[in-house]
Amino acid sequence: MELVHKLDEYGKPAWIGLMIAGFVVFWPIGLAILGYMMWSGRMGCFKRSRGQWWKSESRASGSSGNAAFDDYKAETLRRLEEEQEEFKEFLEQLRRAKDKAEFDQFMSQRRSRPEGSAPEANPA
Repeated sequence: MELVHKLDEYGKPAWIGLMIAGFVVFWPIGLAILGYMMWSGRMGCFKRSRGQWWKSESRASGSSGNAAFDDYKAETLRRLEEEQEEFKEFLEQLRRAKDKAEFDQFMSQRRSRPEGSAPEANPA
């Protein structure tokens, strides 16, 4: 444990150096040091303690403590959901129109070719 305290005094560069040295000497040692750094929070990218990641997510949907803001937020979210539905319907209409245009083009080409001739290859 003295080594851990000593490395903590030097900071993250000491831990990274030890990890690299571990990989150079024998890769499982480097992997073990990396795992320890992530598990203990010394890595820095996992600052929150384990098991608390869900708290920040639940806070996003909870009350802010200000009723006026909460009402505004609820109304805005409702409006955005309606707009999203309208946009999905719009995209569906565009897809249907495109499908109809392609089908109509196919039918007109089919009708215009002479009886018994082979269909032309479409490069598109």
